[in-house]
Amino acid sequence: MTVPATAPVVPEVLPPSASPAQLLRHPLGWLALGLGSGLSPVAPGTAGSVMALALWLVVVALAPSPMLQVLVLVPAIALCIWAGGWAARRLALKDPGCIVSDELAGQWLALRAAPLAWPWWLAAFVLFRVFDITKPWPMKALERLPGGWGIVTDDLMAGVYVAAILLVAQRVL
Repeated sequence: MTVPATAPVVPEVLPPSASPAQLLRHPLGWLALGLGSGLSPVAPGTAGSVMALALWLVVVALAPSPMLQVLVLVPAIALCIWAGGWAARRLALKDPGCIVSDELAGQWLALRAAPLAWPWWLAAFVLFRVFDITKPWPMKALERLPGGWGIVTDDLMAGVYVAAILLVAQRVL
C-alpha cells in the first residue's frame, strides 16, 4: 500500500464503528473528545468549551506572546480538524455531539482576540456558545463540508464572529 508523503500515518487500533469511550484508546480520540469533556451526558459542547478555556489558560501561561499563541493555535486547529474527521469515521457518524475538537478550535480562536482578563474571557465563552448554538449564516452551510472540515469550520466561523465583536468592543470601551 502506498501512502502519500503528506498523509500522516496513524495506526488504526479501533474498529470502524467504535463507541465514544473507545476513542480514548487513541491520541486523536483524546483530542476529538476534548480530553473526555465530550463524554459529558449534559451539554457536551459547553463542556468542550469549558475545556477549551482551561487549555487556553495553559497556552497563555506557556506562550505569553501573541505571536507564540498564534504559532500554537494554527497547528492545534489543524489537529482538531484531523481528530474530528478521524473520530467521526470511527463512530460512523457525520458530526456526533461527543466530538468537541470543533469547540476547542473555535473557542481558542475567540479567546485569542480577548484581552488577558476574565470578563473578556467570559464574554468570549458566552458569545461563542451563542453563535455555536444558533449558527448564523454561513455557519450552517459550512457543516456540509466533508469530514473534519465540516465538523470544525462552522465553529471556526463562530470564533471569527466572536473575535470581531471583541475587537470592536475593545476599541469602543
